[in-house]
Amino acid sequence: MTGKNSHARASDGLRKRGSAKPSKVEAAGGKSPAEPASKKARPAQDIVGSAQNSILTGPTYLTILRMILSVVFMIFALLPYHWSSIIALIIFIAAAITDKIDGIWARKHDLVTDLGAFLDPLADKMLVDLAFLVLVYIGIVPLWVFAIILVRDLAVDGMRMMAARTGVTIAASFLGKLKTTVQMTALITLLSAIVLQNDIIHILGLIALYLALALTVLSGADYLTKGYKEFIK
Repeated sequence: MTGKNSHARASDGLRKRGSAKPSKVEAAGGKSPAEPASKKARPAQDIVGSAQNSILTGPTYLTILRMILSVVFMIFALLPYHWSSIIALIIFIAAAITDKIDGIWARKHDLVTDLGAFLDPLADKMLVDLAFLVLVYIGIVPLWVFAIILVRDLAVDGMRMMAARTGVTIAASFLGKLKTTVQMTALITLLSAIVLQNDIIHILGLIALYLALALTVLSGADYLTKGYKEFIK
């Protein structure tokens, strides 16, 4: 009897162990349970997008280079030597070219970043304003012309910042882009006149300068009118 009872208890134990529920790992086929949705990996494109907005890209390096070249240009332009005027002209033209390259590069290869969008117009104004300041200092550009250009830029930038706070973007107009092109042409022509010591080129530079001044006033009025209309909507 004792042997039969022991054999029965052993058989019952085997049946209980055989009918035990499998563990969570076993139920999942040997794999650990899936992580909660909040811990899932972010899509690759989101990671790339956030990285692009937080790192320095090639076009942004060019923009920073333009800012550095602006200061170097001013130093050479103020030196009282003919050879320094030549170097200043070369540096200014090189800096102006980087303005075209970084924009095309950023748009073509989708490298537009928040940092680049902030620094690019700042670098442009830095280059142009320092060049005008040099020409005012050496007596080629009247102070009142530079004052009008500077006040216009400050007014337009202030309007854009106020509009941006309300979620409104005031895009660059045709007049604004034309003004920038004529300003650059005037500056390069006047700087070339210094290097070549040519009166005809100097006169052409002054014509371009006053044309740029007229476009500065017209484009500034256009920007301010557009900004005012956006605010009263």
